[in-house]
Amino acid sequence: MTILWYRQPNPQTFRHFPQEAIEANSHPFQFTKAVHPRRDLDTLSVYDGRHQLLSLTDYLRAGKTSAFVVIRNDSILYEYYGPGFSDTATANVFSVAKSVLAILVGVALEEGAIQSLDDRITDYLPELKKNSAFKAITVRHLLTMNSGLAFKRKGGGLLADLFSDEALYYYTDNSKQQLLTSKAASKPGTQWQYKNIDPLLLGWLLEAATHQRLALYTQTKLWQPIGAAYPASWGVDHAGGLANTASSFQTTPLDLAKVGRLFLLAEQSGKTPVVSANWLSQLTHLDQTNNSPPKGWTQTRHQYYWWLPQKEPTGDFAAEGMLGQRLYVDPTTHTIIVHFAGGGAGDYPYRKVTAFLANRPFIYPKQLIR
Repeated sequence: MTILWYRQPNPQTFRHFPQEAIEANSHPFQFTKAVHPRRDLDTLSVYDGRHQLLSLTDYLRAGKTSAFVVIRNDSILYEYYGPGFSDTATANVFSVAKSVLAILVGVALEEGAIQSLDDRITDYLPELKKNSAFKAITVRHLLTMNSGLAFKRKGGGLLADLFSDEALYYYTDNSKQQLLTSKAASKPGTQWQYKNIDPLLLGWLLEAATHQRLALYTQTKLWQPIGAAYPASWGVDHAGGLANTASSFQTTPLDLAKVGRLFLLAEQSGKTPVVSANWLSQLTHLDQTNNSPPKGWTQTRHQYYWWLPQKEPTGDFAAEGMLGQRLYVDPTTHTIIVHFAGGGAGDYPYRKVTAFLANRPFIYPKQLIR
């Protein structure tokens, strides 16, 4: 079985499975390199997930970091690359795929391909009507992880992890067949649960609404407009099949940073080449009906597939993927941090890095300090 052979995927496992390419811009945007790189970040003390204080370099090594790039005002201030990796290397950013999908949903809304977030998903995917579990689910329910569909997350040991729904949907060669057999666990809109089934359905819906393959839609509506320098890709369950919009998007560090740059453009000029500043604001500000719980000392909450720290909020936010993948953006300091890793050392060093570069004080919460 595929699951037993590959077990937990790593950022390079995608190379063994089908992909659909997203072509780059022939005239890409380029970040500049700082004349004086901030190598003083190497010795900056940050906490890891075990509440141990480490230098940033040791933290990155401990988390099997392949890339850590800090950009401010379109200038690359700091770069760290692990063995065999570089700014042109490609990796799977796992659940950051969900955050990319959320941007594309906004494009489809503004172009009228999706009429409303409150439309029922069966309006776009009539094949779901045969299963009553989908009857009352709206586009918004999928975007907020409130579909109410049953989903078994990993946890409980190796065997349980291997046969979780997460593993099933990552390795299946027929996602649609699996999705069609979904069962209801709660009433839509009443219970937040982080699960891959919702973005998978939303990716399927987006293709149906736009009448385009997701890779092509991503290419024309996002990847080329941001000035991507290298091709990206969506993992698919089989050739011509459904894109894994939950956990298989492959890109380079600097091109992912250009996705984060969209939000800074929206803050600075009120417009972007991809989607309205209003939609990007909706992705990064909690709405009044948000029912996601806080996590970690940052009290981070989930909003439309993005993660928003609520502990002394500064307006910063991130796209997050397993094993330590991050796209962190702090609009107040015009800072973007991209982190690719093969395990991650835990905790959340991005706020301290950003504060240090901006010459701002930063104090970790007491529960982290031993």
